[in-house]
Amino acid sequence: MSSSIYRSAVYTGVFDPIHLGHIDVIRRGSRLYDRLVVGVGINPEKTPFFTLEERASLVRQVVADLSNVEVRPFTGLSVGFVREVGARVMIRGLRTLSDMEAEFTMSLTNLSLDPEIETVFLMAKEHFSHVSSTLIRQIGSFGGDLGKFVPEAVKVALEDRVRQRLGKMG
Repeated sequence: MSSSIYRSAVYTGVFDPIHLGHIDVIRRGSRLYDRLVVGVGINPEKTPFFTLEERASLVRQVVADLSNVEVRPFTGLSVGFVREVGARVMIRGLRTLSDMEAEFTMSLTNLSLDPEIETVFLMAKEHFSHVSSTLIRQIGSFGGDLGKFVPEAVKVALEDRVRQRLGKMG
């Protein structure tokens, strides 16, 4: 195997929406690896606020200053996407102990699906440890201040989406 595959990593998620905790993991991952591919995926158990392409576009906007970061939408299993982009390292962010349990289970499952793909965990900085996309969607839906949690482009997009949804309900 080429050593170049070990200089590439993939960070996958739904990113609905991307928030400052995600961006912190992306920035830190981009310093650790020569190439970081952010895979914007689908969770069939969730109904997203934004389409796959809208989420990928928002991620591209907020990481545009990182020259070694590429953003790609994908469907299917993360391990398949990691292999497709020519990497063998998957980055995951950890916020809490409950995250650790879920991520550990996912990591073991991924290893059984593809034993050549390793998972590297990055601990969330303490000021991001409580931030989740679900929480941000709730705050946005009730008109709360999103500025502490998401970049301006995401704040504007989320507020627009909430207005659209309220317009359809009214």
